[in-house]
Amino acid sequence: MRNVRVGRRSIEISNADKVLFPDAGLTKGDLIEYYQKIGRTILRYAEGRALVMHRYPNGVEGKSFYQKKTPHYFPDWIERADIRLQKGGRQEFVVVSNVATLAYLAGQACITPHIWLSYANNVHNPDLMVFDLDPTTSDFAQVRKAGIAVRDMLEELGVTSFVQLTGSRGLHVVVPLDGTSDFGEVRDCASELARLVAQRHQKELTVEQRKNKRGNRVFVDYLRNAFGQTIAAPYAVRAKPQASVATPLDWDELENGEMGPRDYTTANIFRRLGSRSDPWKKIRRHRIGLKRFRKKLADFADK
Repeated sequence: MRNVRVGRRSIEISNADKVLFPDAGLTKGDLIEYYQKIGRTILRYAEGRALVMHRYPNGVEGKSFYQKKTPHYFPDWIERADIRLQKGGRQEFVVVSNVATLAYLAGQACITPHIWLSYANNVHNPDLMVFDLDPTTSDFAQVRKAGIAVRDMLEELGVTSFVQLTGSRGLHVVVPLDGTSDFGEVRDCASELARLVAQRHQKELTVEQRKNKRGNRVFVDYLRNAFGQTIAAPYAVRAKPQASVATPLDWDELENGEMGPRDYTTANIFRRLGSRSDPWKKIRRHRIGLKRFRKKLADFADK
């Protein structure tokens, strides 16, 4: 056991030398240090949100599990949200409130904190609309083109969007919302947008949920826009061999770059942030309400 000081908190860590990423040589202690260093940047997007923990007690080559419920042994200073579930009952979720929380979770072998699309104090009204671009092949160029196609249609509607490498296989295209509409309304809009963009690019994109009917097309997944669904927090580590990182991008990088979905890792993300401003830093300035969005979407669909 050893103690790590994070702000005002002293966190007790066991097995800090345990290797979680054998290929990258990254230990639990290294993961904790990463979340300490990147924590304030993550808080821009994760603070005040409930999360689901993706834990790997024996490293990325071992078994993992998703944990929603806050374990009873978590310290009292970890913020919690008691949320009523749609299927009945209530569940106590961890809420991201400070860097110490992120560091503590890393000490629990939570490699990736997955954040809700709504704030814990307004759980039924998301402030993020997400399009998850899921490739059916290993050709990431298809995913880049899909992301640009979604962005272009949103621009035609007067909507500003943001893009993130998931650190796994694909991309997230995100629209910031003002949090005044519920998940049903948001999902309806996302579904219609996805249908229209897939209709425009029928050979490359699809909204077909069945994998055996997609062919080689990229799936424009709007289904994450639902109560309790999550995305990997920006700058969270993913459970991939080289410890890739979910990385916000500028659109010009996606258009001009030759990057792959896992090019940014814990080893190079700070160099990136030292040379380029965080592309999502002003995302909240572009929040929109769905009333205007839905009207433009309806007008567009009628053309």
